[in-house]
Amino acid sequence: MGDSPAARLQALFEGHRLTPTQRRIAHCMVRRAADAPFLSSVELAELAGVSQPSVTRFAVALGFDGYPALRRHLRDVAPAETAEDTAANEYQQAVEAEIENLRHLAELLAEPAPVERAGRLLAASRPLPVLGLRAAASQAYGFAYFAAKVHPDVRLLHEGGSMLTDRLDAAVRAGATALLCFALPRHPREVVDALAHARGAGLTVVTVADSAFAPVAAHSDVLLPAAVGTGLAFDTACAPMLLGRALLEAMCDALPDAQARLEEFDVGAAERGLFAE
Repeated sequence: MGDSPAARLQALFEGHRLTPTQRRIAHCMVRRAADAPFLSSVELAELAGVSQPSVTRFAVALGFDGYPALRRHLRDVAPAETAEDTAANEYQQAVEAEIENLRHLAELLAEPAPVERAGRLLAASRPLPVLGLRAAASQAYGFAYFAAKVHPDVRLLHEGGSMLTDRLDAAVRAGATALLCFALPRHPREVVDALAHARGAGLTVVTVADSAFAPVAAHSDVLLPAAVGTGLAFDTACAPMLLGRALLEAMCDALPDAQARLEEFDVGAAERGLFAE
């Protein structure tokens, strides 16, 4: 897991049965990992959108006497931080935050087994439905665009509504065995419902989410976390995008004809003059 603030918090929360409200608090703390040891219970409650007593119950659920004991623990285990560069503007700070998210992702990928397993599951599914709504739609589109070059049947699900369940059922009838979902804040309720339906229909759900404590976690068989940046008006998602590309690589490794398909595409593209040189 490494020794970043987010990794230490993730390790602290793992293995505990948390309620949805408590998962929301945990998710907030991971996203604000550098600040977490210095937040009061009231400040944390406001950031997470919960009540102050919920923060106290969260600390007790982790095995502490109360929130002050949890905060002391976080301060005790936190390494000395370098002084923040106050000259950096908000855009630079957003970039630095994304760099930290990518470092955390690199630490997670030091153990590649979960991504490799997910790649095998996706490669074996015919067809392969790829789901991503609202903020996650672009992540799903990008994955589906490249996956279609090596996978024989990729079905992009990037629009919600009453047809979503129908399209999931159609994929199952056609032989799908796995579903890939990109789930980013704010998490649409219909994505949570769609994953619950997909699992009930027999699909193995692989999810790329912003946190292991995201609302979709309860309906995912393989959850791969990649944090989003929150320093700007709209979240940034460099780490989820990169994790999606790592999944593509793992899927290619599990498809014996992936390289041949890519070479065939390159030949056809050259013959049609598809790309400007």
